Amino acid sequence: MAILTISREFGSGGREIGLATAQKLHYAYIDKEQLMVDMRADGSEWVEWGKTFDEHRPTIWEKYDWSFRGFGALLQSHILDHALSNNTVIMGRGGNFLLQDIPHALSIRVKAPLDQRIERIMVREAVDKDTARWLCEKTDKERSGQIYLLYGRHWDDPAAYDMVFDTGVRTLEEITALIISTLSEKEKAHTEAAEKLLNTKAVAARIKSEILTDHALFVPVLDVFLEGDQLILRGVTHSPQEHKKIEEKAKRIAGDIPLKCELHYRG
Repeated sequence: MAILTISREFGSGGREIGLATAQKLHYAYIDKEQLMVDMRADGSEWVEWGKTFDEHRPTIWEKYDWSFRGFGALLQSHILDHALSNNTVIMGRGGNFLLQDIPHALSIRVKAPLDQRIERIMVREAVDKDTARWLCEKTDKERSGQIYLLYGRHWDDPAAYDMVFDTGVRTLEEITALIISTLSEKEKAHTEAAEKLLNTKAVAARIKSEILTDHALFVPVLDVFLEGDQLILRGVTHSPQEHKKIEEKAKRIAGDIPLKCELHYRG
C-alpha cells in the first residue's frame, strides 16, 4: 500500500512514467481529468474554475476571491480523498506538497533537456518545432505559477521531492523500474499510524473545502491543520451566528477527531 506523486516538466515523459507505473502495479491513476470529474459533482462553477486555472494564472484579486479559495480547497480535498485509497498515482497539482509528511508516499520530479522535450512534443502533438517550444515554455510557466499560488512553494525545488529523474539521462523504462522498486520499499512504511495521519489530513481538507464553498458563509481567513492529536480550526468570522454555523459544520465533519475552534471576529 503506497502512493506515488509525480511532478513533471511538460514533455519530459512524466505522464508516460505515471501511466506505466499505474498499469504495472494496478494502481489508480489520478490526473487533471479525473479531478475535474470529481469536481463536477460539486457544481459546474468549480469545473469552470478548473478550466480557467489551466488557461491563465489568476490575478492577485482572483487569488483572494472566495470562489478561487474554494476551488483550491476542493482540489486539495479530492487529491487527499484519492490518496486514502492508497495504491494510487497522483499526477501534478501539488500532490507532493499535500503528502510530504506521509511515510508511505513517494514523491518524484521528472525533467528533461528542453531540446529533447521539444522533439517529444513535436511527435506526440504533431506540431512544428516553434509550436512545441512555445507549448513547453507556456505550460511550464503556468504549472509553476499554479503550484506557487496554491502552496506558496516552487515546483522545481529538488528538495521538495524524494527523487528527481532526468529522462535525458535515463530511459522511461529504467525510471519506471526504479520507481516500482522504491514503491515496494515505501509499502513497508504503511502503518496504522501513517494511515491515521493521512485520514486526519483528508478530514482537515474536507472541513476547509466545505466551509469555503458554502455560499451562506463568508470566511475571509481560514485554515484547518493538525496540531498534536487534534485539528485546529483557525480563521476570521463576522458574527456569533456565523461562528456557530462554522463550528458546528467543522465538528460534524471531524467526527471522532478532536477539534479546537479558534475563530476570531472582524470589526
